[in-house]
Formats: sequence, C-alpha cells, structure tokens
Amino acid sequence: MVLESIPPFVPVLVAAAVAAVAPRKVGHAVGFLATVGVAVGSLLVASGTHLPMRLFGFETVLYQVDDFSRMMGVIFGLIGAAAVAYAHASEADGRMTAAALGYVGTSLGAVFAGDWLTLVFFWELMAVTSTLLVWHYGGRAVRTGFRYAMAHGIGGSLVLAAVVWQYAAEGSFLFGANGTAGVAGPVAPALMAVGIGVNVGFIGLHTWLPDTYPSPHVAASVFLCVYTTKTGVYAMFRAFPDGHLWIAYMGGAMAVFGAGMALLQEDMRRLLSYHIISQVGYMVAGVGIPTTLATAGAFGHVFNHILYKALLFMSIGVVIYRTGVEDITEVGGLWRVMPVTFVSYLLGAAAISGVPGFNGFVSKGIVIAEAHKSMSTFVIGSKSMPLGGEDLLWWLLIVGGVGTFMSFIKLGYYVFFHGPATIDPDDARVGQAVPMLVVGGLCLALGLLPGTLFEVLPNTATIVEKYTTYTVPHVVEGVVLGVAGFVGFFALKTPLSKATWIPDVDRLINPAFFYGGKALVVAVTETWAAVDRAVVAVASGATRAGADPGRFAYRAADRIPGVEADARANGGRPGTLDLRISMGTSVFLIVASLTAALVVLLVL
Repeated sequence: MVLESIPPFVPVLVAAAVAAVAPRKVGHAVGFLATVGVAVGSLLVASGTHLPMRLFGFETVLYQVDDFSRMMGVIFGLIGAAAVAYAHASEADGRMTAAALGYVGTSLGAVFAGDWLTLVFFWELMAVTSTLLVWHYGGRAVRTGFRYAMAHGIGGSLVLAAVVWQYAAEGSFLFGANGTAGVAGPVAPALMAVGIGVNVGFIGLHTWLPDTYPSPHVAASVFLCVYTTKTGVYAMFRAFPDGHLWIAYMGGAMAVFGAGMALLQEDMRRLLSYHIISQVGYMVAGVGIPTTLATAGAFGHVFNHILYKALLFMSIGVVIYRTGVEDITEVGGLWRVMPVTFVSYLLGAAAISGVPGFNGFVSKGIVIAEAHKSMSTFVIGSKSMPLGGEDLLWWLLIVGGVGTFMSFIKLGYYVFFHGPATIDPDDARVGQAVPMLVVGGLCLALGLLPGTLFEVLPNTATIVEKYTTYTVPHVVEGVVLGVAGFVGFFALKTPLSKATWIPDVDRLINPAFFYGGKALVVAVTETWAAVDRAVVAVASGATRAGADPGRFAYRAADRIPGVEADARANGGRPGTLDLRISMGTSVFLIVASLTAALVVLLVL
C-alpha cells in the first residue's frame, strides 16, 4: 500500500518546496492538503508498518508506526493544516510557510523514526527549519533566532552524544535493541535527559522558549508552539519508557514555574510561552510516573495541549494582527468589538485551565490522579525522597493548576474586559476565524466525549479500564481549582501588576553567553593571530637567510650589543676573511655537510 511505503514527512517536505516557489495561494493550498493527508493517513495506516533502510551505513528504520507515533502523526497533521490556513489569512508569505512546512515535515520524521539515529537526524533538521522560520521575520527575531539556534545546537549535541554512547553499549541504534527499554547505562540516560530537556524546557534550560516565540510573525508562533516541545516529550518517552522519579518531579516543578512566571508577564505571547513550559510539565510528569495510565495521560495532554495552545496563539495573534499591540496594558474592552476572537480565546482558556467539559480537564485529570495514586509506591520503593515526598508531585501539579487559572483570567481580563475599548479594530478575518472555531470546537467536543480522545491515544484499554473522567471528586477538584484561581487573581491583581520587574534567569544567561562568547572568540582569534605572526616571522627569516646567508649574518651581528658597526665591515676586525659567499657556495657547503653526516651514520 502507498500509506505503508511513503513516510508522512515526504508529502509535507514536497509541499514546503512547492510553497517556496509557487504563487502564494497555490503554496498554501498544497501545504493544507499535504498536512490534512498526513492526519488522515496516520489514522488509516496499520500498526507495525515499518520501512527499514541503511542510513550512513547503519541499520535504521526510516518509518515505523505504533500507537504513539500514530497519535503524534494525527495531531501534527491536523494542527499543521489549521496553522497553514491561519497563516494564509494572516498574510504570511510563501517563504515563511515553506519554512513552517519544513519544520512540520522534519518533526514528523522524528516521531515516525524507528531508531535513534534517524530520530536525531530529523531532530537536528527540525532545529534548522524552526530557526529559519524565526529568522524569516527579521528585526528582533534575528537575534532571538541566534539564541534559539545556539540552545538547540547544544541540546542536539547532547542527544547525539547519548545516541553514540547507546550504540557503543548496544551495538545498534534500533529502539529496544537487545531487549533494552530506552537508553542503556549510566551516562547515555543523563546526556539524553539534559539534551531532550532543552527541547521540553526543563527549568534552567528553558530561556530560549519565552525569548523566541513572541518575536516572529504571529502565524509563525502558532507553528512554533506545537512541534519542538511535543517532539521532545515523545523522545523523552522513547528514552525513558519505564518512567523516572526525577523526570516526574522536574515536570511538577515546570508546572509551577511556568505558571508563576506567566503571571508576571505583560507581553501577550510571552505569557503564553511560559504556559507552554507549565503545560509541558504535566506531560513530562506523566512520562516520569511509571504506569501505563500516566503515560496515556501524558500523551493525551500532548494531543490536547497542541489543540488549545495553538488556538490561544491564534486568538491572541488576531489581537496583535488587528491592533499592532503586544502589551496587555495597552488594550482592553475588546470583547465588544472582537466577539469571534473573544469566543475563541474563551474556548482555549477554558481548555488549558482544565474546566470540566473541556479536553484539558480530561488529560490533566489523568496525570494528576496518577501522581496522587502511584507516586507513593514509586517514591517509597526507590528510597529517593524523604517521608511524605510521595505527595509532593501531586501538590506541585495542583498549584500549577491554580496558577494556570490565574494566568488566563489575567490575560482575558486585561485584553477583553479591563476598561473601555480605546481602539476599534476589526474582528478576525474569515480565514482566521474558521480554523480557530474548528479547533475550539474540538477542545469542547473531546472534553464532552472523552472516549473519542481515548480511541486515538496509546494504552486505550488501560484508560477505559482504570479511569473514569467525570466523577464527583474529579469535577469538584476542577471547580475548586477554578474558584481558587479566580479569587487568587483578583486578590493579587495589584501586587502582580507591580511585580512585573522580577526577572527570569535569561537576564543572567543571555549576557553571560553574549559577553562570554565574545571574550572566547576574541581570545581564540587573538591567539591565532599571534601564532600566525610568529610563524610568518620565522618563515620570512628562514627565507631571507637562505636567499642571502651573508647578509643575514651581518644583520644578526648588527644586533649584538657592544660590537661597533665599522669593526664588522670585514668580519669583525681588520684582516679577517670576508663572510660573504655566493648562493652556489652555500648550497655546496650544505650538500657536503649532509653527505658527510650520511657517511658517518652508515659507517656507524
């Protein structure tokens, strides 16, 4: 079958090439059809499909389908189509969409890879194409794009080092080689965790994300918010399929940190970017918890987060597109003049906050429930946390949930409600409104009919058997989080508005990298220049000495202290032999000396 022989990244990369050279409408239409085709094809292709080949002389699997890669293909294709339609309506040019489709295609190559070598190959291409997508906008996006490229270059190098170490230990790049789950040994897992941690936004490795995503075209941000971090979550599962205690706790810390930093932001897209870190924290926590239900919840949250985060970036993107304003304090009252955008924002905000009835409530609930139920045994059995630590992850996820409600109440309040509308922008264009409302409708439908979502997720039978979405405790928990978020925001609204000066670590990291890198470059170039000058001086001196040994000897003698210049005119004193000889004599003396030395060596 065609579906089993053509990897999903192929049609998308072909569409990227077409978009780069074809008229704008044609390029976007081809991109839309290619991404829709990927979503449908991922649903239809049979599990177990694989395409073995040799890459760089090694045994690899270019295209492998299982429940995890299938789900990633469905949502990557679906949201890619919505983002292409939105980009066309937002006046993105063909080259930007070509870069975006290249980014989508390389992400698909990574999630459908059946081995580590193929995955890291597309992983690096994904960093290149996403950097081009950022750079295309120009302006401040150029500098942030360089920082983005540097971060992912470092992360990708660590992942590659882990893959090489894995090959040295197992003798194969294939997933599950020799019956080994994930990556083997003490070194490769550490390198892999940190390298992938760059992509998913581990605390301390996260600064590229809120730095980059607010800087390019609003349509570019829709693509960027989807693929890098979620591909990272997928790779984290491949590396640690049995979970890991500290990955789970890092996820919990990300949930709190991202929500807390989002509360301090006044730039709309920067606020949304910090919430990517927070929401990815729930996914990372689900990967870290060693149960099949937690894994299913993590991938359910991947699916749902892609929908509502893209929706939020599209909605806020329309506000920026229509007003030219990115600061929440410079707009207000827009719900009256932008009702379609406001409704789209409400759908996305309710979904990400975990309001019962929306898809975020379904997947976030699974992860939180498993954190409360399963971590006790995991922690006590591992003896890695003090007594009582089994509840810590659950509390982190709960606090992150309250912070999420507060953040999106803040964003919605300042943009759509606070004060009268001081400007009168047009609402979303039809081409923007349609993908927003379709994605928002999916957020609501999958929340009301969670069984539909479960059919797409891995470990479907486990979810159906062990988890019930709408129980009284689950619903009460969601309502309590919402009330706490509402009360917390309005109680802290004034202090939060005065705390926006609180910096992230990028205030230290970015100057340190800039000036440290500058100092390193200067040190290396100056050292090289000094060595170069010394080599040139020695070579020039040798050339002059060989060309005219006598002249060289006299010049050297001129530099000897205490010897008068007129006394050197005839070799140092009157009556001595003149040191000047011809080139032929010099060559003869050298050859004779070498011949004599050779004879001595042969005799001895």
